[in-house]
Amino acid sequence: MTASATLAIIIGSGFDALAGDAARHDFITRFGVPSATIRETVFEGLPVLTLARHGDDHTIPPHAINYRANLVALGDLGATTVVALNTVGAVSELCSPGDIAIPDQLLDYTWGREHTVYDGRDDAVEHIDFTEPFAAGVRAALIAAAETAGIQCRDGGVYAATQGPRLETAAEVDRLARDGADYVGMTAMPEAAIARELGLDYACIAMVVNRAAGRSDQPIHEEVAASTAAAAKLTMRLLRQFATQAK
Repeated sequence: MTASATLAIIIGSGFDALAGDAARHDFITRFGVPSATIRETVFEGLPVLTLARHGDDHTIPPHAINYRANLVALGDLGATTVVALNTVGAVSELCSPGDIAIPDQLLDYTWGREHTVYDGRDDAVEHIDFTEPFAAGVRAALIAAAETAGIQCRDGGVYAATQGPRLETAAEVDRLARDGADYVGMTAMPEAAIARELGLDYACIAMVVNRAAGRSDQPIHEEVAASTAAAAKLTMRLLRQFATQAK
């Protein structure tokens, strides 16, 4: 079966509704196997591909995700636009737990990950322009959808991608703040860069589920448990409006 969807959503846990009664695509790319079976469904009347970044059982840690295979498979199935869902901690005061944001910049602190499709085997190397790491058109459409749906959504901010799977120390978060970070997560890189290399329009919805280490008196995991449902609910409302407007 050939997929007809041009929109792909890379999801984490808690978004089973996006799968629906989905056709399934098991893929092997030149970079190996994606994290999970890619599902093709109709979401708010729009054909959509969905992929669980951490696997269907959420067992793949951030540093071990096959970002290249995930994005190549989505592109080969016809996706031209990718919206990624990322849980983050709040470094600055731009957002609070339970909020969502559409970042516009990145800082990359990851290491050892397969971070490019230009591995010297097949293609000539292209030094992509990554000045603006997220696709402006997709960001604008997400922000417009939030406004239409009456959702408070932060426009912009700097996403710092760390290695994980452990959370950061308070001193590390202080460094991120000095570097200008507003949010900290573990999966936007190399995902965003590989998407750019493949010509995919990529943006992310950052779901703020906790204050980063040293930024709250409350234990981090207690904040995550209390805030994840609220952020996920807002994200689903935003995605529904985004899909409706994209039809």
